[in-house]
Amino acid sequence: MPETTISPVPAAAVFSDVTLSKAAELTDRSYRPLWIGPSGEESSGETVARHLEATIALLDKDGWIRAYRYGNGSSASADLADDDSMTVKAMLRALIRFVRDESGTAAPQRTLATALRHVGEDGNHGDTDTAIVAGYVLDRVIQAHTGSDSARAVSWSERQHRTHADITALLTAGARLARTYGPGAVGSPEQAA
Repeated sequence: MPETTISPVPAAAVFSDVTLSKAAELTDRSYRPLWIGPSGEESSGETVARHLEATIALLDKDGWIRAYRYGNGSSASADLADDDSMTVKAMLRALIRFVRDESGTAAPQRTLATALRHVGEDGNHGDTDTAIVAGYVLDRVIQAHTGSDSARAVSWSERQHRTHADITALLTAGARLARTYGPGAVGSPEQAA
């Protein structure tokens, strides 16, 4: 019988300084201003970096999930069969059991997109603008990383082989990009002008 070789688990994604430099070039060439959020106001590189770091902390606390899975595959839905012989009390019990099973009691794991939004909603580490701009920054990092102009960070994060370490590496790279090249950074284009 031939010996089976097990492929090593891929290491976390690595985002080099070269990747960040390419991402900064993409940012400079962007059709629309990257650092302007939906409010019409500019976010500084520092505020976007803090938002990204708060996203890391949130995912470390609550856990990261590649994509939401609706329904846990339980057989509770079988109890909700349209059965005329069930009493109202039995139907309500089955419905409550189903909702409890589907909602779960564990800490809410979050996708990258959800974590970015939730940090923006809490108001302590960001806002809607920094959440949106942080997404733009992550998109540029992934575009530089993959070489694809159409690549998006959220789609990249949902690939089946992604890990929590990959997402942390991406968020860390995004924070570095924001601090190094964003508005208010030493040596950023608007300070040179």
